[in-house]
Amino acid sequence: MQLTRYNRKRVVITGLGVVSPLGDKIAFWDAIREGRSGISRLQNIDTEHLDVKIGGEIRDFDSSGYIPRKQARRVGRATQFAIVAAVEAANDAGLSVDAIATIGERVATVIGTTLGSYEVGERGIASWRKSNYKHANPMSIVNALPNMPAHYVSTMMSALGPLVTPSVACATGIQALGEATDLIQLGKCDLAIAGAVDAVMFDYILAGFSATRALTREYNDAPENASRPFDRDRSGFVLGEGGAMFIVECLERALKRDAPVYAEILGYAASSDAYHVAAPDPKGGGAKRAMRWTLNDARVNPEEIEHINSHGSSTQANDAIETASIKEIFGEAAYSIPVTSTKSMIGHAMAGCGSLEAAACLMTLAREVLHPTINYETPDPACDLDYVPNVARDAPGIRTVMSNSFGLGGQNASIVLRKL
Repeated sequence: MQLTRYNRKRVVITGLGVVSPLGDKIAFWDAIREGRSGISRLQNIDTEHLDVKIGGEIRDFDSSGYIPRKQARRVGRATQFAIVAAVEAANDAGLSVDAIATIGERVATVIGTTLGSYEVGERGIASWRKSNYKHANPMSIVNALPNMPAHYVSTMMSALGPLVTPSVACATGIQALGEATDLIQLGKCDLAIAGAVDAVMFDYILAGFSATRALTREYNDAPENASRPFDRDRSGFVLGEGGAMFIVECLERALKRDAPVYAEILGYAASSDAYHVAAPDPKGGGAKRAMRWTLNDARVNPEEIEHINSHGSSTQANDAIETASIKEIFGEAAYSIPVTSTKSMIGHAMAGCGSLEAAACLMTLAREVLHPTINYETPDPACDLDYVPNVARDAPGIRTVMSNSFGLGGQNASIVLRKL
């Protein structure tokens, strides 16, 4: 097997760990394949004063098997998500923590987030004010920083190479995978722990997004029906949480240790709308550039893409713009490419969404099944592609897929994955 492709090292994903509203990697896949929603009435926070009372919440999360109890009390929820998913990804790749430590200087950590452990800083500020400004906890500020998930994973794994924290809103998960690939192909590391997480299920975050009219407010009594990507009656996204971690390494190393390989990362690209802080470019300029550049980077023709895991956020603007952008980039082929939205079942996990969607792509390739886009009931003339409505579909022999993530601040990223 050739170890380079177009004079670049071939880079593969050999391990996957998932923390999601639907559970770990296996539970997550089983649920989305069956079209089961992880969106529910919120239990971890008080919603009495909110007009949005639902979300893709991770309940009964327990990190005690991965993090010492004392440390778990100090670090935030996002950091704990990252540690649990990273350990599971390493185990999945057949790598112990000790094995990673033996190549520590050649191991990168590329873990992104949007707000990091926001709640740790919030608690520290509240405690300081309650003490009449006498007792400030210095570690509350440190552990709230966005680079803490990456720091703690790097420390636990003795990963001594580049330590990177991309923070590009909803595009973070894909960008983390892309930057990990770049580091390997540039020769700066041989293996990377990469991914993204977010834990932003707090009342102020919900209130803020609700005030922008971005969140749906219509399904507090039927939360499983709330996220409706591409459906005519979609009324906004549903907030979620969680993320996924990946072991990314050069193909040569993976083959030498006879590692399981989910897929090769063929190409990746990112772009900016340079348009608006929250609204997407109505012409889809950034989305189209990300997809076109990714196809060019992957050296694949549009006709080779057999599935697109869309950003599919369930907002009126995003879904129509993404559909139009796909049609422009793929032409007539767009109508024969199945497009799915994982967010229909888990909501929008901010930085974590791209990682969870990439995880869904890996499982699609491994199991040769396309998960459905649920709650698709009423067609929208502006959204006229094949969205695999409501029921999973067998996809025998599927090899090449694309995943899109488009986010706040006009951040766009796409990636192409191919089964070996």
